[in-house]
Amino acid sequence: MDHEAESHGSAVQVESFERARFGMWLFLASEIMFFAGFIGAYVVLRMANPHLAEAAQKELAWPLAAFNTAVLIVSSLTMVMAVNAISKGNHGKCEDMIFVTAVLGTLFLIVKGFEYAAKFDHGISPNSSSFWSSYFLMTGFHGLHVLGGIVALVFLLFYVKNYGPQRYAKVENVALYWHFVDLVWIFLFPIVYLL
Repeated sequence: MDHEAESHGSAVQVESFERARFGMWLFLASEIMFFAGFIGAYVVLRMANPHLAEAAQKELAWPLAAFNTAVLIVSSLTMVMAVNAISKGNHGKCEDMIFVTAVLGTLFLIVKGFEYAAKFDHGISPNSSSFWSSYFLMTGFHGLHVLGGIVALVFLLFYVKNYGPQRYAKVENVALYWHFVDLVWIFLFPIVYLL
């Protein structure tokens, strides 16, 4: 009888985990639509005024953006290490990697803040041109997603103290979200800064 109850409990946990994962994928699909709309609008505006975009890109600090890209790629690696650690029941390493990921996300936002401050110091704002309105919209919306990810990571730090299937599911879902945020930046960086 105990064996039946145990296998039923495992089946319920697996089903709950799969529902949580499916829910995260649905959420990410809706976020992809937002960013696809923003990027599509940017491409149309850029094609309509290529000279405007080329002039504006001279004001962009692509080395800072390249540094930020490296920061987010490393943060994806630390998040993979957190998922791996929790899957093996290593809470300490998982917590460490989540903390490092949150620190790297914070570093990304600090660098982006310096970049924004430099633009405002030069009199550049979202009202300056269609390029700048697209730039601030896309990078600002992405920055809000990074901030949301950092908040989720901080809550996750307190949540993973005890191992359990729900803990693993939460870490994996936050990791999916974090990888999505990183992937969006990997698209934004060349589209806005390099092309």
